[in-house]
Amino acid sequence: MKVFSSQNSVFRILSIVVLGIAMTSCGLFNNNNPEYKLSDLQGLWLENGDETFGHYVRFTADLSDETGYYWGCEWTESDDVHEADLVYHGNGWFKYSFVSAELIEIHKMDQGWADIPKVYTVSALTDSELKYYEKDRTSNKFSFSKVVEAK
Repeated sequence: MKVFSSQNSVFRILSIVVLGIAMTSCGLFNNNNPEYKLSDLQGLWLENGDETFGHYVRFTADLSDETGYYWGCEWTESDDVHEADLVYHGNGWFKYSFVSAELIEIHKMDQGWADIPKVYTVSALTDSELKYYEKDRTSNKFSFSKVVEAK
């Protein structure tokens, strides 16, 4: 009889361990790697919600090429640069990819002779808020508010 109860206890412990492993692998307890959607990123964003400074970033749904990167652009209105001033896919434009929480932007130098990659980790993305930081320099943090555009 004693053998049966110890087997029963071992079975219960193994069941709990297997259930714990299954729940962890399904992500029920693991929020360290959030996954955001590309469609939530796309649109017009204003850094710090500060129209006085006026640094804007637009993530478009336009594919840049067969590599799967999309087009994005940025400008700063306090420097008297507006979106209408940007030459399509020229200065102010960059390519980007967004998978899970990793945002990669590839900026062209003004003379077009070099691509500069910037890798960011997105820490928050909702329909009104975007926050990310440089992957290798976590002190460089950026915060944006979504701009509701008139249609």
